[in-house]
Amino acid sequence: MAILVDEHSRVLVQGMTGREGAFHTARMRAAGSTVVAGVSPGKGGQALDGVPVFNTVATAVEATGADVAVLFVPARFARDALIEAADAGLRVAVCVTEGIPVRDMNEAAAHLARRGTTLIGPNGPGVITPGRCSAGIMPAGVFRPGGVGIVSRSGTLTYEVVSELTRAGLGQSTGVGMGGDPIHGVGFIECLELFEADPETEAIVMIGEIGGDDEERAAVYVHEHIWKPVVAYVAGFSAPPGKKMGHAGAIVEGSAGTALEKKAALGRAGIPVATSPAEVAPLLAGLLAARPA
Repeated sequence: MAILVDEHSRVLVQGMTGREGAFHTARMRAAGSTVVAGVSPGKGGQALDGVPVFNTVATAVEATGADVAVLFVPARFARDALIEAADAGLRVAVCVTEGIPVRDMNEAAAHLARRGTTLIGPNGPGVITPGRCSAGIMPAGVFRPGGVGIVSRSGTLTYEVVSELTRAGLGQSTGVGMGGDPIHGVGFIECLELFEADPETEAIVMIGEIGGDDEERAAVYVHEHIWKPVVAYVAGFSAPPGKKMGHAGAIVEGSAGTALEKKAALGRAGIPVATSPAEVAPLLAGLLAARPA
């Protein structure tokens, strides 16, 4: 079953004929994704490696039955591209683009919510269900099918943690990169809810970073609603206050949003917190081994 995407997902790539779009379309297909269409205004009627290109999302959906969009479009066009995807009835929209103005994302996110389109990102690596569908830029080679659900604010840290899990024999059900911008789509709580309901997911890993209060709110949600084992890792213990670290949302003001504060909140909820990516797999293996038979 997994969450958000699987072997039944029909992927449409907005901006497929651009350099990044073409490159990652090939990678997604190699990872098992069924890419059925591309959209590049003015290039309709062409094809890229056998995948038809359309001028609009609506015509692509009508012709191919696509239900998942992946956006490789410049930041200045992202708002309109997201709105177009939602208006065409796409079930999921994955936005890899970074640097989108906050006002544009506010408008786009609200429109997608009204239309019932699930937003993943922006400024994130997307979502992958190993061996079945990759929608975004996740490096499929480090993933293996299994029972660990991953939700992360960081792309690079996701790959590092997943690599450690795979080496430990802990495969993954679905990996979700929620993105590092202040305005984003699905987050920890939405993914925790989906993973808890997913029969293929046996345990959950949360990967957080400094800034905001997403991890603190997730800790409360885990304590009240999640029965499956959960392990967390939070990056940024050495980050100086007031300095943005990589992502637009990764900024600490005063004591709020620090890695120490997040670790404390997660600990109060009974969630073990790794101090390095390499510690995640041993912590999780210990929790799984300790479960009642």
